[in-house]
Amino acid sequence: MNFVADEGVDGLIVEKLREDGHNVLYVAEQKSGASDEVILTMANREDRILITRDKDFGELVYHKRQVHSGILLNRLYELDSVAKAKIVSGVVKEHGVRLQGFFTVIQPGRVRMKKMQ
Repeated sequence: MNFVADEGVDGLIVEKLREDGHNVLYVAEQKSGASDEVILTMANREDRILITRDKDFGELVYHKRQVHSGILLNRLYELDSVAKAKIVSGVVKEHGVRLQGFFTVIQPGRVRMKKMQ
């Protein structure tokens, strides 16, 4: 699968997804400091699921009705980077292409998915 990881995403998550065989563009490596709108546009243009820990993307898609190819909102703040990477990788393995077009919130012990109309 293809992803864009916002620059606030732990690097170990990016590494783990790449090890799993996914194509991940990491904003911290390419467009550091890019606005949320630019990142969302980049993800949409390339049909990539956006991985972030920034709740502002929820504002963009829910209130401003911005189009998206799928968003994974990582709400795993209290966990260490290794645990976060393992959980995100597991969610991607479990849900696969069903993540496309969904706003998915990942919390410890819980995954919520909502299809955006």
